[in-house]
Amino acid sequence: MKLKQWGSLLLTCMLSVSLVVGCSSKGSGGASESDSAEGGAKVNETGFPIVNDKITVTGFAGKFFANADWNSIKLWQEYEKTTNIQVKWDTVQKDNLAEKRNLLLAGGDYPEMFYASAFPRADLLKYGKQGAFIPLNDLIDQYAPNFKALMEKYPVIEKGITMPDGHIYGLPTLYDPEFRSVLYGTPWVNSEWLTKLGLDEPQTLDDFYDMLKAFKEKDPNGNGQKDEYAWGGVKTTGIVNYLRGSFGLNYNGTSNINVDTDPESGKVRFIPSDPRYKELLQYVNKLYKDGLLEQDIMSVQSTEVDAKGTEGLLGVVDNVDPVAIYNQKGYVGLPVLKGPHGDQMFSATGSPLGNIGMFVLTDKAKSPEALVRWMDYFYSDEGIRMFFMGWKDETYTEDADGNVEYVDDIKNNPDGLNLDQAVGQYLIWPGGYYPGFVAQKYFKGAEGLPTSVENAKKAEPYVIHQDKVWPPFNFTADEQSELTSIQTDINTYVDEMRDKFIAGNESFDNWDQYVATLQKMGLDRYLAIYQSAADRYTE
Repeated sequence: MKLKQWGSLLLTCMLSVSLVVGCSSKGSGGASESDSAEGGAKVNETGFPIVNDKITVTGFAGKFFANADWNSIKLWQEYEKTTNIQVKWDTVQKDNLAEKRNLLLAGGDYPEMFYASAFPRADLLKYGKQGAFIPLNDLIDQYAPNFKALMEKYPVIEKGITMPDGHIYGLPTLYDPEFRSVLYGTPWVNSEWLTKLGLDEPQTLDDFYDMLKAFKEKDPNGNGQKDEYAWGGVKTTGIVNYLRGSFGLNYNGTSNINVDTDPESGKVRFIPSDPRYKELLQYVNKLYKDGLLEQDIMSVQSTEVDAKGTEGLLGVVDNVDPVAIYNQKGYVGLPVLKGPHGDQMFSATGSPLGNIGMFVLTDKAKSPEALVRWMDYFYSDEGIRMFFMGWKDETYTEDADGNVEYVDDIKNNPDGLNLDQAVGQYLIWPGGYYPGFVAQKYFKGAEGLPTSVENAKKAEPYVIHQDKVWPPFNFTADEQSELTSIQTDINTYVDEMRDKFIAGNESFDNWDQYVATLQKMGLDRYLAIYQSAADRYTE
């Protein structure tokens, strides 16, 4: 899945599901109360406040803006008034998140709650089995009606967040399966250049080659110079992923990028050793060899590509709509191309299930029931609206049809702040990791633009069905231990050889040698472990 940019370009989505009451109904207290853990508070099972007597809990989180003080930001101050739960935040900038959270756990001085901490699946299972992270299954069942409703509507959620030991240790970021343009979209082509050169949108690989060649050689911007770049993207991942489906690869999406279901055997297939993958690399090598990809595409920096995009020099942009990042209009989504064997499939789509380690409760949590209710609100329509938009007539306006927009002081900030910075004065979502439900209705970023929606709609007939899309797999502790030592070497080698084959630094005559090296690195065992995980997921 190509989660292209966070911040105001964040990939997001909305769910048109009737969410259960739970936290959404405000009142002076719930209909009933329950005792929390020993030393904890009385928890109202419905309504607000969550607890009648204020409690203070400790929380750790990763944040995007280094100077943001979560202890004084309006989102948390207002939510504290609503819930009677004060969180004393310890935060760290995202770049240092992994190091800091690992140090906290290693030293034993960790908080009651980890929020927006992006734990990998292996850590969830590891610390869950050690007892540092508590299982959430029963707490979800009783205290998270909004999240539970989503699990019932979309089975991929429960299947994807449940560890092999049967426990759920973390709550995820979710992307609405109905919001297509957050889950997939093709690269963007300059339609004005097509018109100038009298070209139709490409339908086949040959058409695509001819279009890129024309962009490079026929002066589509009309300035008399050959300063155009046919394809604008960082690294080779974008071009390869765009074309995977055209070569009949990744039938289960790209969350487990190197494996899918072999259409012949029905077993797990290792894609980078498949003959179809070789054909894909040979095609991209032809584009590279003929100068249709930048010769330094493997090392080019995003700032360099962005500079060319802002000047209007890119024929194809492998990113979000260029109007949002380069202020360049006239780009449309590329068609899904028919491949050499008749495949016309778009498989570069990920699961609506994002990172599953975004909200974790530790064994130090004195009121876990209260904290699960605290988190569940952000899976409700009301909570999603507050999280992304803030407060009506202060940070956003709403028309008679229920459409929301940020107020002008945010959209056109008088102090010269961009959207992320202006929103970041009140809310925490820009640029961030976070648990909750990311809703199209309440998100104002590039993936919600009408052009992005149209791009996804255009590709939709060729996109693999969401029922076929795998989320990242969960492995047992033994599998993970064994896989870690094999997978790192294999993935590094695959990526390295992909670029060597594309750049012509490795001859395709050596393909069999490449496959043999993968076998020596433990490919059979790698596949066996993935097969076990796929079987568990399917069952």
